[in-house]
Amino acid sequence: MKIVLLESAELDLQDLRSYIVKNFSVATWQQTFQPIKASIRNLASFPLLGAIPDELQKLNLTQYRQVLSGMNRIIYEVRQDTVYIHLIVDTRRDMLSFLLRRLVR
Repeated sequence: MKIVLLESAELDLQDLRSYIVKNFSVATWQQTFQPIKASIRNLASFPLLGAIPDELQKLNLTQYRQVLSGMNRIIYEVRQDTVYIHLIVDTRRDMLSFLLRRLVR
């Protein structure tokens, strides 16, 4: 399957990188980013691997799935032969608040 990293997910990665480099180190970012890339690549072969996030299922948004990569959630959608990566967010963040902020942005 084809993988498409949407602009929103690219911005999430930039934000995550800035946060980790500022508060930890470049080495920590590299240790975080490599598994994220591997998880995304894995979706090309196993697109239905992820579960439907509880928060999204409650909103009846069952077309979205998630995989975990360390302390990060990768939220994606499978359409035909393409996996669309919508967002990458820390597992400790409140997903509903995050989504509401994203909608307002």
